[in-house]
Amino acid sequence: MASENASTRVVLAALAGNTLIAVTKFVAAAFTGSSAMFSEAIHSVVDSGNQLLLLYGIRRARRPATPEHPFGYGREIYFWSFVVAILLFGIGAGLSLYEGWESLKHPEPVLTPWVNFIVLGLAALFEGAAWWVAFKEFRRGASGENLFRAVRRSKNPSVFVVLFEDSAAMVGLALAFLGIVLGEVTGNPVWDGVASLAIGVVLAAVAALLAYESKGLLIGEAADRRVVEGIRATVAEEPRVRRAIDVLTMHMGPDDVLLNLSVEFADELSAPEVEDTVCALEARIRERYPAIRRVFVEAESLRERRDRPGGSPREATRKFGLA
Repeated sequence: MASENASTRVVLAALAGNTLIAVTKFVAAAFTGSSAMFSEAIHSVVDSGNQLLLLYGIRRARRPATPEHPFGYGREIYFWSFVVAILLFGIGAGLSLYEGWESLKHPEPVLTPWVNFIVLGLAALFEGAAWWVAFKEFRRGASGENLFRAVRRSKNPSVFVVLFEDSAAMVGLALAFLGIVLGEVTGNPVWDGVASLAIGVVLAAVAALLAYESKGLLIGEAADRRVVEGIRATVAEEPRVRRAIDVLTMHMGPDDVLLNLSVEFADELSAPEVEDTVCALEARIRERYPAIRRVFVEAESLRERRDRPGGSPREATRKFGLA
C-alpha cells in the first residue's frame, strides 16, 4: 500500500505539471508559429493523457481477487504502462516527426521568439519539479544502483515511466530551446523543424525502452535475485528440510509476488510434521518478505524416487499448496 500511495503521488505531481506546461506551450506555439514549440505542446498533452492512464491502472490494480481472477488484478498496472509506451511512440513521437518534416518542407521564421523562451523557462521549472518528485521516489527503491540497472530491477512501472517521460521532456525542452536559438542566430528557420524531428526521435527512443521494460513485467518476471537467494537461505535454516530444489517466483504486481517452492524434507518426517514444517516455512518467508502474498510448497519424496527405477523427481512429487 505504501508503494501504491507513492506511485499515485508521483503520477499526480507529473499530471499537474504537464497540464500547466501543455497550456503554456500551446499559447506560445499559437503566438510564434514555432514547430518545435508545437511538438513540445503535443508531447505535454500526450504525457498528461499517459498519467491519467497510469492513475486508472493503479486504481484497477487495487481490486481484490475474484473467482475469475484468483491472483488479483495487480498486473493491470503493467498493461496500462505498456499502453502508455505505445501512445508515447505513436502519438507523441509520430506527431513530432510529422510536424518537423512539414516544417522542413515549408520553413517559416519564428515570430516573437522571446515568448518561446519565457514559456520554455516556465516549462523547465514545472517539469523539473515533477521530475524531482519521481526521481526521489525512484532512488528510494534503487538501493544505490545506477539508473539503468535500477530500472531493470524495478517492478513498479508507474514510477519509472513517469521518470523517463519527464526526462524525455527535459531533453525536449533543451532541444526546442536550441532549435529556436540556432534559428535566430543563423536566420535559417529550418533549425526549428530540425529540433522538432530531434524531439520525435527522443520520444521514440524512450517509448521503445518503456515498452521493452513493461513487456517483461507483463509476461511475468521473477522476484529480485537477492529475494530468491534470501528464500533459499530461509529454507536452509529449517532443520526438517534437507534443501530447496526450486525457488520459482513471479511478480503479480509491484508488491505482490507468487512463490512456488520445491524442497526435500527429511525422510523420517510424518505427514503432520511435514504440514507443520510447511506452515513454519510459509510464516518465516512472509515475515521476511511481505511482498510474497502466496506460497505453494512441493515436497520431493526421496524414498519414492529411490524405490521407483528411473523415476524422475517430478514423478515422485507430493504437493502441499497454501494460499
